[in-house]
Amino acid sequence: MNNSLVNLLKPQPAGNGHFTGKPGPAAGLRMFGGQAIAQALMAASLEEDGERLAHSLHCYFLKAGHADKSVDYLVTHLTSGRSFSTRRVEAMQDETVIFSMIASFQTPEIGFMHQDDARDVPHVDHASAALESWLQQNEDSPIRTMIDRMTQRPIEIIPLDPSALWGNAPQEPKAGAWMRMREPAHAGPQMNRALLSYASDMLFLRNAMMPHGLRPGSRQVQAASLDHAIWLHETPDFDQWHLFQMDSPWAGAARGLNRGHFYTQDGRMVATVSQESLMRPHGKARERLTDQELLPSARAVER
Repeated sequence: MNNSLVNLLKPQPAGNGHFTGKPGPAAGLRMFGGQAIAQALMAASLEEDGERLAHSLHCYFLKAGHADKSVDYLVTHLTSGRSFSTRRVEAMQDETVIFSMIASFQTPEIGFMHQDDARDVPHVDHASAALESWLQQNEDSPIRTMIDRMTQRPIEIIPLDPSALWGNAPQEPKAGAWMRMREPAHAGPQMNRALLSYASDMLFLRNAMMPHGLRPGSRQVQAASLDHAIWLHETPDFDQWHLFQMDSPWAGAARGLNRGHFYTQDGRMVATVSQESLMRPHGKARERLTDQELLPSARAVER
């Protein structure tokens, strides 16, 4: 299994629950949050015995990680029952905790099933053709460099609506994209769950900004992931296309809430994701805001 992303996401055991994660590519100086999530998940998974697989992760981004430095992961065994076990993972750089996660694992069981269906969306082939057309029409776009860089990342992404995803016009806070491994990984269940976890942090926090005509990287907003939760309903095969449908039901108090579901091409929901992000207005964007944008509790404190 020769895949650069797989090699990046599998940390090296260092004994007594300690693992070392390699530094990886990033858009800037900061470590990509999805990398921390996936490496921490793999560290916890490597501590598991038998058939148990992670079914839920609850993560907090505590400090900005450095993209060019390795990360030390410490896995602590919290509980181990007949069906479930819980692990805590702390990630450190320079003796500072930058990330914390609690993951729950379950032995496979049968149970009642139901799910919400995915919204009707363009097939991946139609979405790909629409993306090529949009790119040709926006060759001189100031964000074209960022878009081209994204097309070189190990996760292949085809947005359902490129203009909504990358444009600056206010949009309804709903988005979607087809995602899969650019290079097949032929991975097992643990790594496939880590690959989806890595992908779940891509494109996500921009959903809460869309109604306000902002995108990550804008000088008018300070954006960062604050926490991230994933519920893994079944094991994905991330060599195949998966639909990531996202929306944002709320924003306020310089924060935004994002949520989404991953579906296979035949419509099975394999994961649910939720994230709260920092979206602190700066400059002219902040000047446009008034006391009405403060939550009632915040107005009471200020007075």
